[in-house]
Amino acid sequence: MPLIRTSLAEKIGTIAFDHDDKRNALGADLIAEVIAALDAFKADGARVVVLRSASGGKVWSAGHDVGELPRADVDPLPYSDPLEQLLRAVKAFPAPVIAMVHGSAWGGACDLVMACDLVMGDETCAFAITPAKLGLPYNVAGILNFMSRLPLTVVKEMFFSANLIPADRAERVGIVNRVVPAAALEAETYAMARTIASRSSKAIAASKEAIRVLSESVPINPAIYEYLHGLRRDVYFGPDYHEGTAAFMEKRAPKF
Repeated sequence: MPLIRTSLAEKIGTIAFDHDDKRNALGADLIAEVIAALDAFKADGARVVVLRSASGGKVWSAGHDVGELPRADVDPLPYSDPLEQLLRAVKAFPAPVIAMVHGSAWGGACDLVMACDLVMGDETCAFAITPAKLGLPYNVAGILNFMSRLPLTVVKEMFFSANLIPADRAERVGIVNRVVPAAALEAETYAMARTIASRSSKAIAASKEAIRVLSESVPINPAIYEYLHGLRRDVYFGPDYHEGTAAFMEKRAPKF
């Protein structure tokens, strides 16, 4: 697997992003490898999975590979999008997935962190959800993913400003379970993983699935869903999404 590294020891699986050339962007090929690794760990009976960067660089992941997004007039984040498939795979994995975050997590990578069960970070970790910079209408499932984890005021700030939330504040608002010194991050993360691996895997699997189902059980009637989808459709057919994606690819500030 050229874009990730994997290992399994003591019933703890590790998936490490290893695509520095693209700052570990979540492209379709990398995502396919991560999902395949999760499937393999499930078959091998892994009791915990740690999701991390292999290099420990300044960026944990740059998020969705913007080069793979449609330029316009198509839903940029449909149900079948590879990132959406990855988020569902992490949530449905029958054992806890721990994000070990050194560096910044942008856009879809921030959403991926939110999909993980626990988050361990160090003083370099920071988190931003960036659709407002791209003129991209985020999907309802993604917004709900944030709302199930964070105070509503924080969710609004993140989606409206697209600014980074630094490590100390990320711990205070609940993005991160624990912030530790960078030198201790790996040891602390795997100590937590070993603790979880020593507990009842069946009880944990049942609890994880119950928490997932309950956190996603938001009643909504079809008319309201169509209304929300219509709001998104107006954006990705509109000028902001054209301009936002073009500006990103041209490495300039968008003019909304």
